[in-house]
Parts: sequence; structure tokens; C-alpha cells
Amino acid sequence: MPLVLVPPQRLARWVANFEDRHGPASLSVSDGGLRGAAPDGSRFVARLPFEVSYDDAPDVDSFLARVVPPGSWGVLLVRKGGFAVARLEEERLAEHKIGRRHVQGRTKAGGQSQQRFARRRDNQARQAYEAAADHAARILQPGPVVAGGDRGAVEEVLADPRLRGVVVVGPWLAVPDPRRSVLDAAILDAQALQVEVDNAEVR
Repeated sequence: MPLVLVPPQRLARWVANFEDRHGPASLSVSDGGLRGAAPDGSRFVARLPFEVSYDDAPDVDSFLARVVPPGSWGVLLVRKGGFAVARLEEERLAEHKIGRRHVQGRTKAGGQSQQRFARRRDNQARQAYEAAADHAARILQPGPVVAGGDRGAVEEVLADPRLRGVVVVGPWLAVPDPRRSVLDAAILDAQALQVEVDNAEVR
């Protein structure tokens, strides 16, 4: 089912819109999520952020009452040539760092020239990842971190032994080159509800 990120304050309106399109939803709880099933066969499942399992009453208000950010958590965004790392205390941004490193683009040159270029590019990328790891080790604390960007780049950064206490939780955030506006949006997305929806009319 397609995944959408829904801010907690908009979930009630999202469910109401779902019911306007598909009819009254029968709510239930299973596999750690709040599920809704409409008369036309459409359905959804909403999950809490930070991979918190839900096992309480099958209603929206009870579900939303469980949306509480961890006491300390982080965001790590990495792409070739750029990174953003942030530590939050519940909803408050406690510390962050955004950095850029130049990594050359690909070349169409061939032979030894291409090999030299590739080595130089790999070295620049490695230096960028090392810089990101240094700041991540300084800013992040052991515990949940929402990550995004280039998966291979994030894996390179998290391979640093200093970050072994970091636990990556969903969702994975698809982001452009990190800058402050991108980081701010990622922090909000990290706290959003993850809603998978299956609309009967588009099956």
C-alpha cells in the first residue's frame, strides 16, 4: 500500500476525508497499528512515529494520545557532498549541524583519466562522510534516529564505531541536498504518522 506521512494534528481530518470518499470506516487495532476498513473495500493502517507499537483502543483520539516524541532522538541526512545532523529533546531542537563538501560529478572521459577522476571523486565522498560522522558522533546520542538521503552514504556514516548506539527507525526520508529548510521539514516528517492506504478504486 502507498505510504503517506500525516502530521498528528491532521489525522482526524484525514480519516474524515477517507470516510467521505469510501463510507464509514470500521476501526480496529492489530500488528501495532490503527486500521480502518470502508464498505467499498478501501482500507488504511496508521502507525505511530519512531516505530512505537500501538495496542490501545481502536479510536483516533486514543491513538493520537500516544504520539509523544522520545526524550532524546535525532535526524541524520546524508547525500554526496552534504549532510545535516540534529539532536532533539522531544520536540525541541537541541543542537544541529549542516555541512557541505565538494564532490565532483561524473565524467565522460575514458581510460586512465576516468580512473583518476573516479579515485578523486571517491576520496572526496569519503572525506565528506568522515566529516558527517564526526559531527554525528558529537551531536547524536544513543537511541532512535530517523535517517534519509542516500542510503549508501548514510550506511558509510553509521559504520563509524562511535555511532554504534544509534538505532535507525522509519520512515526513510527522501530528501534533496541537505540545507536548513530541508532539515526542518525532515524533523516534522520524522514525527508524522505513517499511513498506508489502499483505495479500492485504484486497485
